[in-house]
Amino acid sequence: MNALIGRKLGMTRLFNEEGTHVPVTVIEAGPCPVVQVAGGRVQLGFGAKKPKRSAKALVGHVKLAGLDVVPRVLESFPVAGDAPKAGDQLTVAIFAAGERVKVTGVTKGRGFQGVVHRYHFGGGPATHGNTRHRKPGSIAPGTDPSRVIKGKRMPGHMGARHFTELGLIVVRVDADRNLLFVRGAVPGPMNGLVTVRKQGGKSRHD
Repeated sequence: MNALIGRKLGMTRLFNEEGTHVPVTVIEAGPCPVVQVAGGRVQLGFGAKKPKRSAKALVGHVKLAGLDVVPRVLESFPVAGDAPKAGDQLTVAIFAAGERVKVTGVTKGRGFQGVVHRYHFGGGPATHGNTRHRKPGSIAPGTDPSRVIKGKRMPGHMGARHFTELGLIVVRVDADRNLLFVRGAVPGPMNGLVTVRKQGGKSRHD
């Protein structure tokens, strides 16, 4: 397997052998129980739900894998390499320092924002009678085609969307505490859920 579900704990820094500090994000990755293996995919779990909030169908589903508690999150990944068996536990030991990973999470929600904040528009002049300081200006031609073109950048909801940060380097793996130290920032707030997957190729941090 090459993927785990985890939780973003926050950011800190580590020092390498040359004494240079490296900004890292600390991720609590796993242990993730294998709930199901079917159709070339592996379903992993993370965390635990309260029994009173667990549907009976899910309770029966996880019992087939020998689990007594329903995980908080269930997510499936394609099988890579040797497929694990239902009931196995996957830990951060599947990662190693120096590997490149991609981290997916839900970005911080910013609510309804204008074009200056959302798309970094320059805005209008500040003085000389101008009253359109932070407005988008013209949004479409008036005669032809006389409509707003699809994809036009306009005010709207910002953030709270799935985003994948590619090419992050694993700096350290703490198997005893199930911690993964990844160079750079990952999407989402503190304690936000993320998925960590192995990735080949170069990193933008190289």
